[in-house]
Amino acid sequence: METEAVKSLAAAIAIALGAMMPGLGIGILAGKAMEAIGRNPEAAPKIQTAMILAIAFTEAIAIYALVVALIIKFV
Repeated sequence: METEAVKSLAAAIAIALGAMMPGLGIGILAGKAMEAIGRNPEAAPKIQTAMILAIAFTEAIAIYALVVALIIKFV
């Protein structure tokens, strides 16, 4: 295979997994947070704060995957 084709395939795999897994994690996280708020509505502000912080960290992983994919593709 040509080097460019291998780079493109590697970048595609990197961003595919790097977007899919954080998306799955955010979905599970939000679902569990909504479940917790449903069980204890008084704790909603604390749960929401922790959820937003965890979503930000999870989203950072997707951004790292994008950076890795771009480095693979263009370097």
